[in-house]
Amino acid sequence: FEVCQPALWKMTENCFMHHRTKVLTIDTMNPNVKKVEYAVRGPIVQRAVQIEKELKAGAKKPFSEVIRANIGDAHAMGQRPITFFRQVLALCSYPELLEGNEFPEDAKERARRILQACGGGSIGAYSASQGIECVRQDVARYIQERDGGIPCNPDNIYLSTGASDAIVTILKLLVCGEGRNRTGVMIPIPQYPLYSAALADLGAVQIEYYLDEENCWSLDVSELRRALVAAQQHCSPRALCIINPGNPTGQVQSRQCIEDVIRFAAEEHLFLMADEVYQDNVYAEGCEFHSFKKVLFEMGPEYSDTVELVSFHSTSKCYMGECGFRGGYMEVINMDPDVKVQLTKLVSVRLCPPVPGQALLDVVVNPPRPGEPSFNTYIKERTSTLQVLAEKAWLTEEVFNTVPGITCNPVQGAMYSFPRISLPERAIQQAKEKGQAPDMFYCMKLLEETGICLVPGSGFGQREGTYHFRMTILPPTDKLKIVLEKVKQFHQSFTQQYS
Repeated sequence: FEVCQPALWKMTENCFMHHRTKVLTIDTMNPNVKKVEYAVRGPIVQRAVQIEKELKAGAKKPFSEVIRANIGDAHAMGQRPITFFRQVLALCSYPELLEGNEFPEDAKERARRILQACGGGSIGAYSASQGIECVRQDVARYIQERDGGIPCNPDNIYLSTGASDAIVTILKLLVCGEGRNRTGVMIPIPQYPLYSAALADLGAVQIEYYLDEENCWSLDVSELRRALVAAQQHCSPRALCIINPGNPTGQVQSRQCIEDVIRFAAEEHLFLMADEVYQDNVYAEGCEFHSFKKVLFEMGPEYSDTVELVSFHSTSKCYMGECGFRGGYMEVINMDPDVKVQLTKLVSVRLCPPVPGQALLDVVVNPPRPGEPSFNTYIKERTSTLQVLAEKAWLTEEVFNTVPGITCNPVQGAMYSFPRISLPERAIQQAKEKGQAPDMFYCMKLLEETGICLVPGSGFGQREGTYHFRMTILPPTDKLKIVLEKVKQFHQSFTQQYS
């Protein structure tokens, strides 16, 4: 028996290991995570990746490449970086270049200032959790200049890993309570799925207010009030999120609209979150970007001393398109001092935002000035990038509105069109049989037949019985024309097939 005992132990151990269940399973994981959906990188994008691999393996398709028009990734779609920004980043990454004559003096001056503020003179060192102090000072100066001299305190600036990180951080601070006292957050429909995903993850209540598609996706305070009153029956509404210019809808809010929203937030005691990452992307004649902070302060102390506001900006959009560096910031206004201490503690848990992203943000808010060596090239590149985007915004609207069954509002700003599509009843029924949203069914067929990857409107939210897709305007003009023509042809054949 003693001789057999080790073998018996081994058998018992193997049996135990064989029957042992995983600690983390789909049933034991955080249930909120399972509720998270992010359509911009959802199933249709995963299928696009598979198709790309199939094409590389030699599979025969009716197209030779996948065109990803699903996401606002400017450089991936061919937009060129701003020379001055990359020069400063190169100097910061490899300071030995400061000794040579290859780079202009204004780029060197920016790089030296950033490096002097970094531990050990290296962007490989951690920074303060709130961000490098001189960068926050430059952000404050940028905001003050943008807003016509309204003061901005660097202590109210928090640098972040893109705007998304800052948005989630503020939502974390806001969410509390249980049952009918659980925090509710008002978000636009259609919305950028970051908001719905973050709220699901945090277990907060999503309060949907609808933008008015018939009036260029405008925001109406009466709709805000309808959504608020309905939500008060089952949660505690505490915050109102605004995206201006809009994503995915591309509208630019008027100053009057912003004033109305601020008054509503003041009356209903709501915390305002202003997502302003597309603030330089304004194309339509008669439209102008107004920051919520500027309007708030111009409305006088009744509002500027009381309304709690956080605004967000990023290096990922506008004319920069530097998504991969993950640079961003938020400015907090009228935040309770005790809460601000907690915010500083919360961001410290993540140590600091990426320092190369902070360096990039610094040159975005402190670009070449008139008289400096790089100014003319910088202005030329910036103007050209925004002009081309404006032309593509107009082109997209024009072409889509020639297609029977597609209607597209003017792309006033941002980087996307969000056209409405009419789908035959037979297509809607077939989609339901497959367990798919009808516009997901449509976009998946489009991908399989043309190689064009778009995001269905159902991933952003839309009124019941309406169908849309979001398409970025970022592809180069010649490729965008091909995309538009292919979508046009596909929609006609799809409609004919299912009618």
